[in-house]
Amino acid sequence: MKKKGIISLGEAFVDYIATDCTNTNYQQFLGGATVNLAVGTSRLGLPVYYLCKLGTDSISQFVKEEFIREGIDTEFTIRTVSKKICGVYVHLTETGERSFHSYINPTPDEVLTADELKIEAFQRAKIFYFGSGTLFQTNAKRTTETALIYAKECTNLIAFDANLRLKRWESEDHCRKTVLSFLKHADIVKLAEDELCFLMETTSLEDGLEKMAAWKIPYLVITQGKKGAVAVLEGTYTYAPAPKVEAIDTNGAGDAFMAGLLYGFHEKGRPTDPTALTKYLEFANHMGAATTTEIGSLTAKLGEVQKRFFPS
Repeated sequence: MKKKGIISLGEAFVDYIATDCTNTNYQQFLGGATVNLAVGTSRLGLPVYYLCKLGTDSISQFVKEEFIREGIDTEFTIRTVSKKICGVYVHLTETGERSFHSYINPTPDEVLTADELKIEAFQRAKIFYFGSGTLFQTNAKRTTETALIYAKECTNLIAFDANLRLKRWESEDHCRKTVLSFLKHADIVKLAEDELCFLMETTSLEDGLEKMAAWKIPYLVITQGKKGAVAVLEGTYTYAPAPKVEAIDTNGAGDAFMAGLLYGFHEKGRPTDPTALTKYLEFANHMGAATTTEIGSLTAKLGEVQKRFFPS
């Protein structure tokens, strides 16, 4: 059987995003970094398996229906009566930048457990993707470790996107040590510039990249927001600028970027030279930029970007 598709492991969220910078009215959206990635890659035409735990109440049903509408395979998703979906209130600045105002998790211990994982998903998929959102809670971390074992056994390409949310960790030191310990498992690592500086305990991109070289990550990608993205392949640096757009809401831009990046790896294979990797970055930059032009992380028409870069 030819391996195809992407596994995304995480927690489903509902984002309550402010409609303007007064932060008094909110719209409800399906959210969460790993969900955004799943939706983004599904909209690009890739099979996607989402691994998480859902409840049975109306909010979980909303999430379930959104997954189905987006074409995401939930065969390996577990449902329990006691699970409640996490909620995130997102405030907006006058320039459209997002600010995580509050994080509400009514059932923090209700997560997908290691024994609930099914290796069949990894046998089908080509890429396994995860982030730091399943690393700060003990059971979720154990599940992630088991998922990585399955991913390696099934020869999945492993992708990690930090998506650091320090408010969810007991301390900055715990966050830094835990995240760094997982980098060795990944073939592709995506960090925002501020995340790189945090993890490497520096204020300089150049210094951070120099220190990160010790991890010997096959494909290291650093996003710089509206400036673009930098990648490192076998010690060689490549850069792709971001397109200029009028940003309304930057929520989910990094996840759309990652969706574009993984699409390149999935469909075109591992880039063997900086030129090929730069094309992946350019597509990913346009994916991220498109997401900022509308409110909500899952509202942009990503297929239009895809047609420009990868016409059928």
